[in-house]
Amino acid sequence: MAKAKITFESVVQDSQDYASFEKSEAHMVSVIRFSMDIADKHFSGLSMEVRQPYGTDFESEPLEVGRISGGYRGPWNHAEFAALAERYYRSLIGSAGRGIRIQGGSNIRMRNNTFRSRHEAELEIPDEQGGAW
Repeated sequence: MAKAKITFESVVQDSQDYASFEKSEAHMVSVIRFSMDIADKHFSGLSMEVRQPYGTDFESEPLEVGRISGGYRGPWNHAEFAALAERYYRSLIGSAGRGIRIQGGSNIRMRNNTFRSRHEAELEIPDEQGGAW
């Protein structure tokens, strides 16, 4: 296993209907931008989409984390990365958020918000074939 340093940079919140009158209409779609360092290689301009599945509770149920895009094609640990990305997103938006803290809302609609907040995390990823980067 190799260690990757992930540097989360921003969230672009495309849309979010939070605590909608009908749970089936609640949703969220956003893009998280980040960079990554593995050994002596730097990958910048990376991103991935994060979504709340329709009809689920944003605060208590897992978010869907899409595929990485922007130039990295090496081995990947999607499950661990998804947990890191979800934690980063929720640190900015929601009842525990410091970017937008939402509590007790009945029908909140947000569109085209950008949150810039640098956060570093480590990610264990499988070694590339041959064990070297």
